[in-house]
Amino acid sequence: MGSTQTASANKRMSGRIVGFLILILLVIASWAVFKVITPQNFGSPKNLLSYFEASLMVSAGAVGFFFVMVMGMFDFSIGANIMLSSIVGAVLASRFHLGYPGLILGCILTGAIVGLLNGFFYVKLRIPSMIVTTGLALIYESIASYIAGSQSATLPSNLRAFGSMPGNLILAVIAFAVSYILLNYTRIGTYTYAIGSNEFVAKNMGINVNKYKMLAFIISGAFFGVEAVLTISYGSSMVAETGMLSMSRNFYPTMGCFLGLALKKYGIPIPAIIIGEFFLQIIYYGFVALGAPTAVNDVISGLALLIIVTLTTRVSKGEIVK
Repeated sequence: MGSTQTASANKRMSGRIVGFLILILLVIASWAVFKVITPQNFGSPKNLLSYFEASLMVSAGAVGFFFVMVMGMFDFSIGANIMLSSIVGAVLASRFHLGYPGLILGCILTGAIVGLLNGFFYVKLRIPSMIVTTGLALIYESIASYIAGSQSATLPSNLRAFGSMPGNLILAVIAFAVSYILLNYTRIGTYTYAIGSNEFVAKNMGINVNKYKMLAFIISGAFFGVEAVLTISYGSSMVAETGMLSMSRNFYPTMGCFLGLALKKYGIPIPAIIIGEFFLQIIYYGFVALGAPTAVNDVISGLALLIIVTLTTRVSKGEIVK
């Protein structure tokens, strides 16, 4: 019995090592390619730090979004959530003079409420999560525009500690730790994986599937609230966009989660998301250094993701692809 457990533990450890090697090689290879092509304005230690700081913002939300995506659901209101949460936090912090408590609680609670609404309507209406969250995104954008008064919400300079080191790193690490603990050491994480693996079997096991789907959206929303804190602190202001323009913020959290899903079999979904977001930022800034149009950047990033997912995901015979 003991030898079986030891062999299983060794197998898991070797799998994690393989997963980390894949991620590290992706980072090194992407950095090396752009460094060779444009050595003067890319990839210096100072540049890498700025890429890392940019990835921290997205990773803080993506690690929460993983709870939704691993269940086979989706969320098109990510950008609207970040925008609304940022504006609410900035208004509470500055206009109502609540300072950092207003900023942090305003962003995280707003994000969690958005997640609650997403989960509630998804469960009750019984229609695809993409459709539900797309419709709700329009509502969130309108609310954000109303609160901001059709202007940008600005965070005072004395409340931007989370926009640079070490504040942004501390907040992001707390978010990573919480997501890791929830996923690996709580019933929420166990049931999340069970539902994502086979929802029918999970129901037969007595798991309240709808309850944990709602919890997944709430957790995801709260983490996007953390991302909102980092985003408004880094950029100092947030413009209220309407007409689904906020969807441009959906791309990188979703990309990072796909990497987490692709490398989940190695037992490192959270580290995969964190390192994967850094890899994606390297690609983004590499094309910026080359002066490539944004459209070209997005196309190459999307193709890179498809290749990575294809190479790291093997679907067994008879397995349903969600």
